[in-house]
Amino acid sequence: MARRKRARKAAPSPRHLASTPPPPIHRLLRGYSFDPSLATRLETATVSEITYKVPWEELDPGPVGEYLEVVDYDPPSGCFYYPVDLDHPAILAQNGLQPSEGNPQFHQQMSYAVAMTTISRFERALGRKALWSDRFEKKEKRPEEFIRRLRVYPHAMRMANAYYSKAKRALLFGYFPATDDRTSSEFPGGMTFTCLSHDIIAHETTHALLDGFHEHFLEETNPDVLAFHEAFADIVALFQHFSFPDVLAHQIGRTRGDLRSQNLLAELATQFGHARGGRGALRDAIGGWDEKMGRWAPHAPDPTELARTQEVHGRGAILVAAVFDAFLSIYDARTKDLFRLASGGSGDVGQGALHPDLVGRLAAEASKAAGHVLTMCIRALDYCPPVDLTFGDYLRALITADMDLVPEDAHSYRVAFIDAFRRRGIYPDDLRTLSEDSLRWARPGEVAWAAPGEVEKALSGLIERDRIERLRYLRTRRAVWQRTRNLRKSLHGRIKRAASRQHVLQRLTGLAFAESGAPAGVRVRDDGKPAFQVASLREARRERDDGVVLNQVFITLLQKRLVGSHDASYDIRCGSTLVMDLNENRITYVIAKGLDDEARIRRIVSFKEEGSPMASLADTYFGGNDEPFAALHLSEA
Repeated sequence: MARRKRARKAAPSPRHLASTPPPPIHRLLRGYSFDPSLATRLETATVSEITYKVPWEELDPGPVGEYLEVVDYDPPSGCFYYPVDLDHPAILAQNGLQPSEGNPQFHQQMSYAVAMTTISRFERALGRKALWSDRFEKKEKRPEEFIRRLRVYPHAMRMANAYYSKAKRALLFGYFPATDDRTSSEFPGGMTFTCLSHDIIAHETTHALLDGFHEHFLEETNPDVLAFHEAFADIVALFQHFSFPDVLAHQIGRTRGDLRSQNLLAELATQFGHARGGRGALRDAIGGWDEKMGRWAPHAPDPTELARTQEVHGRGAILVAAVFDAFLSIYDARTKDLFRLASGGSGDVGQGALHPDLVGRLAAEASKAAGHVLTMCIRALDYCPPVDLTFGDYLRALITADMDLVPEDAHSYRVAFIDAFRRRGIYPDDLRTLSEDSLRWARPGEVAWAAPGEVEKALSGLIERDRIERLRYLRTRRAVWQRTRNLRKSLHGRIKRAASRQHVLQRLTGLAFAESGAPAGVRVRDDGKPAFQVASLREARRERDDGVVLNQVFITLLQKRLVGSHDASYDIRCGSTLVMDLNENRITYVIAKGLDDEARIRRIVSFKEEGSPMASLADTYFGGNDEPFAALHLSEA
């Protein structure tokens, strides 16, 4: 009998396909819905835990997968914590470890689950694989290096801070004792772990994703740039709340469907805020604690507030409030019929608890609207200029992206955004109206200086369509990165060699590709011609609401100009985003921050001369500006 078993093992018989189960689509992992504080309150204990549904992948202990590598070294304690094996049968069978503040292995699981949920949300919205920011050491003359995994350190420091480190390509989470103030809702002196907060993990992961997308959004050229980074990370964390069904139904029931009143869905990092001695969450999209009134109060839109606010988080909060207010307007419009049906036509559902069926329908509409709004916000990144972003630019990107994908705006999403931004004083400075057509980026064919067909003829064949379309069939992210890198090199060479294209591209982008017409101070190559960079090339395949599939490619071109002022000189980065329709083989938008915009360059020089408080804070605490988010989040803490 034993011999037969050994023989069978040495020469296995062919297995029928039906006997080999397909791999799962998702991995289920238990975790906190917001943070551990909800589990100790009777009102929220039933919704304090959820099950995260993350894309399935085989994992090494850590966990270590395709996108993330969790390294649990605790420098203050001088120890490594044993890595969790999420592929262990016992852990798989119970949907991961049970949530626990005292178990380091659960901390590893929680960090992985939320970060992967955030990555998956980006990939679904963008229609392509997410890539981290490349490593490129110019001083050491090293080539670009593909960064496969982002490292995650759940216990990186003993302080009230968490941040994305561009230098380390890592997320670092801190832990700290809560305030001794017994009026706080937290256990006095109890340990607070930032790696157990959904909002903090999602926020920092978004910083890393956005840096991989637009790496120069970390360069402070105006007050909006870092504020946008903070605001966008908050927006992603906030709207992921609406993917938690039980929490969503609980909060809609508690507020009786009025999401403009105080609720958990609009709050960020509640435990962190209380543990530091605050009266509420770290940030709130719709209100906050009013010291004069002694209670929570909603924020009233103030169109003059943006002009008066320069601090990064305060400025970013205005953008978050505008986006959340747009969502609330959409939610109100989508649910008016439900309130009319439930009230016999009056819209007033009276006193008492809402019917569970009505709560369910309201939750479904809120979840759907929040998902649409978050997808709009993420897709707009493709339509942003690559440098010197302003909130007004982002509004134009939102409107343009949505008009491309949803030509008929049946639910008036775009109007809701325009109105919400207007009420907070956010709009582009160079437009005469706030209509959708005005906000939409101008098309190359609409320029006054070009003869009919001149632009299309000069730019035809600029993109190798067949090679770009093959990107979506590559299996690994490394292969996508390598193929994209080769395409960028090829495009760079075609622009350098084609004089006819250079003239048209110079007029469209405001950049310099030929010696003639280049402004003073433009960086040049050894041959004396202007130096430029094809910084990124991203493809996207998306379906419009009418069923038409959009095949697009987004290209960013960058260039530098040295500008002198008051015995000092500044490197001003300029650039343009080209949006190309592969179906029609034409460029549909050129979103330019050109060399020839003297007013913009003077504004940037003036901003740099004034100096950044973040730079001085980074020097004080971290010995330089290599860790902008460390200083940024420390200033908030």
